[in-house]
Amino acid sequence: MYAIVEIAGQQFKVEKDQKVFVHRLATEEGKTVSFDNVLLIGDGNNITVGAPAIDGAQVGAKVLSHLKGDKVIVFKKKRRKGYRVKNGHRQALTEILIESIVASGAAKSDKPAKAEKAKPAKAEKAAPKKSAVKADDLTKIEGAGPKAAEALVAAGIDTFAKVAATSAEALKTILTDASSRLAHIATDTWPEQAQLAADGKWDELKVLQEKLDGGIEK
Repeated sequence: MYAIVEIAGQQFKVEKDQKVFVHRLATEEGKTVSFDNVLLIGDGNNITVGAPAIDGAQVGAKVLSHLKGDKVIVFKKKRRKGYRVKNGHRQALTEILIESIVASGAAKSDKPAKAEKAKPAKAEKAAPKKSAVKADDLTKIEGAGPKAAEALVAAGIDTFAKVAATSAEALKTILTDASSRLAHIATDTWPEQAQLAADGKWDELKVLQEKLDGGIEK
């Protein structure tokens, strides 16, 4: 039996006892995790296709380890402007072992869990409204777009002071865990920018940001 399942924004064809490398998961090493966005299940000549997911299907796995992938070189160049930037990136990955593939029957046990998670989510959304006045516009940090700012706020970092007190590596991890689409963002200068903003040194911040492109020095 095999299945095509979506894990952390990617689709994989998996079988029992197969090891798979996926984008970094929040689950600790040694613990189990389940994925219910199963798009297709094949069992011999029988193939079940979801619309888009199969109701009641689930893939269970065990988290073996967290690691980083091979280094990728990102080189940017602008013609006739003398602009060249070279950066390296290593994707945060998680190695999992597929332990089970359930074709049906998983929906009944999952629905109550989803309902319980939905209630706290509403409470979490309501909480920022109370502190909305105190929150800062993190998009004023060069390189931090709306999605990146939203990921930081979700992690409890909603002011310039909190960004300044967080290391660039920790900020990078928060973005990567929030979405694989944010993993490429460079956060090296974010604490420095945030400190200037927190101190109200907007002129100095403007001078610094003129030297940056996407949060990286030109």
